[in-house]
Amino acid sequence: MDFELSDEQRLLQDSVSRLIADRYSFEQRKGYLKTPEGFSAALWSQYAELGLLGLPFAEEYGGFGGGAQEIMLVMQAFGRALILEPYLATVVLGGAALRHGGSDDQKAAVLPAIAEGNMKLAFAHAERQARYDLTDVLTTARRSGGGWVLDGSKSVVVHGEAADKLVLSARTSGDRYAEDGITVFLVDATAPGVARRGYATRDEQRAADIALSNVAVSDADVLGEAGQGLAIVQRVVEAGIAATAAECIGAMETMHSMTLEYSKTREQFGKPIGSYQVVQHRLADMFMTMEQGRSMAMLATVMVDHPDAEERARKIAMAKVGVGQAGRYVSQSAIQMHGGIGMTEEYAVGHYFRRCMAIERLFGDPAYYLQKLAA
Repeated sequence: MDFELSDEQRLLQDSVSRLIADRYSFEQRKGYLKTPEGFSAALWSQYAELGLLGLPFAEEYGGFGGGAQEIMLVMQAFGRALILEPYLATVVLGGAALRHGGSDDQKAAVLPAIAEGNMKLAFAHAERQARYDLTDVLTTARRSGGGWVLDGSKSVVVHGEAADKLVLSARTSGDRYAEDGITVFLVDATAPGVARRGYATRDEQRAADIALSNVAVSDADVLGEAGQGLAIVQRVVEAGIAATAAECIGAMETMHSMTLEYSKTREQFGKPIGSYQVVQHRLADMFMTMEQGRSMAMLATVMVDHPDAEERARKIAMAKVGVGQAGRYVSQSAIQMHGGIGMTEEYAVGHYFRRCMAIERLFGDPAYYLQKLAA
């Protein structure tokens, strides 16, 4: 993959950066947090107008035919401002499920609605007992007439409260940890038997716990082949890791910039703290660690569409570890360099710290992926 940006990619990068600069100051973000949705519905419509919601989808479905590099540019810009809208849940995770598992009819019904801003998705796979194990699925789907009936629960579904449809996994055969027997469904979030409890997460995003009781779906709601849904789940998670890696880089860029500026204005013993060599060394270390993380985020972007599943999984695991470690070092250093003010709600750097810590654990923490790499 060539990371020299094309004219179209520069235009995309500039348009997203301008929108964020105009509409997503830290104070404006506080206002969006106070809305019932926890994000800005008006900005969601602007994302649609700019073509961001249809960015990775084929033109025949109302999209722009973009790829992983375009998603990386958008998510990096979003990370610089800590955006609250359900872009990751809808476009990246939900979109990946439809691209890799959806039929032509399913794509035609859903993708144009996403691109127009009229439909939001959420990826409902994680369960309370599973932690990071993608095969640990206790939610069941049993045959009933010409369709299926779903029972079970899903935990910490990112933006599950705002979703119109759920990309939801259930076990149709096999035991609890079997790789075969997992099926992915596209479920109406307001269907009878679906109960959602929404809440704010520690990084100020929104999530929901979802309970399913005798939820009826049809064969037309199955994504891919029944019993072969684990491959779709894995592709969705890999797309999520690549996207959040880019988001983390954007957050690190902002934290480093804020810390550098603070070191020039905060005085101690009559001099700016940035004049002290130990502070300069820490800022340099932050920058080098951030650039190492950027390289790993680029690796995830390169590999997310790689045809070799084993090689793709290995390299994305490496990227997850690298970006997670970089995000932890840079964000902790930013807090330490700011001192007590860094932990206050009124100052932005603590909010960036919390988002980076959430990203570190989203889809699996570095320790989990180090264990997978060792195996």
